[in-house]
Amino acid sequence: MRLFTFLQFARVIRGKKPVDVEKIHSMGLLAVKLGQMCALRPDLINPQKCIELQKLYSRAPPIPEENFDQLLTKLTEPDFRDNFKHIETKPFAAASIGQIHRAELLDGSKVVIKIVKADFESSFRKDIRRMKRWFRIGLILNPRLRKVGNPLGLLAHIEDYTLRELDLFNEIKGKETLEQYAEKYKDKFPMPKLKFPKIWKQFSNSRVLVVEEITDPTLESHLESNTLEWDDMLQLFRIHGAFMFGIGTFHGDLHPGNAMMSSDRDFIFIDTGSICRVPERIRKALFGFFFFLAKGELQNSFDAMLTMADVKPTGKTLQNYYSSMFELYEGFVGTSVSETSLTEQMMRTIKAAVIAGCSFGEDAFPIIRSLMYMDGMVLKGFPDVDLISSMGPYLDEFSTLIDANTLLS
Repeated sequence: MRLFTFLQFARVIRGKKPVDVEKIHSMGLLAVKLGQMCALRPDLINPQKCIELQKLYSRAPPIPEENFDQLLTKLTEPDFRDNFKHIETKPFAAASIGQIHRAELLDGSKVVIKIVKADFESSFRKDIRRMKRWFRIGLILNPRLRKVGNPLGLLAHIEDYTLRELDLFNEIKGKETLEQYAEKYKDKFPMPKLKFPKIWKQFSNSRVLVVEEITDPTLESHLESNTLEWDDMLQLFRIHGAFMFGIGTFHGDLHPGNAMMSSDRDFIFIDTGSICRVPERIRKALFGFFFFLAKGELQNSFDAMLTMADVKPTGKTLQNYYSSMFELYEGFVGTSVSETSLTEQMMRTIKAAVIAGCSFGEDAFPIIRSLMYMDGMVLKGFPDVDLISSMGPYLDEFSTLIDANTLLS
């Protein structure tokens, strides 16, 4: 991304006018991904802007119908179309990388064909390289950014999961990985409400994916139509939190456009190309922090966070950390997300922890981003709830996957 384009992007994000989503799309794939990240940051951007930016999750301009036919022919085997009764050339959904077309197999199965719209990789890599140059200059001027909000770490995270999304084989691998873990832990932590669509691997390749058509609304649609209940949100946290905190392998891009909810209140995870893994030290520290916080045990909560420090602070540094954290969390448990969002609180917490010696490197980005997605959904649909207290029973249940007795060691 050129500097001029980045400045244009910043003007769209920070300006007084409503967010122009189409303009962001015209700036390229990196701008879209940065915009999606900005949608998670009500601590930096007006919350209304964050809601407007959430349109970047699932709304993008499609390619023309005639171009789709040409592209599908180019990307598939000569006999690919022989497996279908019909394929709709007009997409019913389009996102930043791919678009979706309804189709029907010869056996009558209703499917969708997901196709990567263009060769994004070369231009995306070029934009990433340019941004890294600018961010390196920023790090020279402010080295502390390496430990908190590290822009190079953020770019590396965006680069990693975006390049994985561009290869649709990763979506197959990701689905199978999550299914295998759910099966492995079904006796210890059953997840009967978690579902995945069927994928026809024999008809798919790295740029074209044939998947079962799921007609249930996305969580984004449920939020907009007020059909997502608070208990549904908690059940989603139960499932996703078990993968994040207990297993350490999880859907790394579970925004409200990448999960659907059926009439039976089951959750269908889609777009599983970005599977993230978090080191045990990081997930234990973050789990311990929330586990004790939900119980009101502030000292233990703050000590759990310190298990991420390379060297545990002592003396004045430790006292300053405790003072900052107690001031930050005085009265926090029991407040609604509209009063103080989890994202805002986490950013302040990370800052205090970094000063005390904790390191939030690239490995921490995926789990923090996932928590921001959850916070964004709560802020949009349930602004008056006390999120931390509501999480308590599910955090207790996660202790069947991660030993709570080891959280302070």
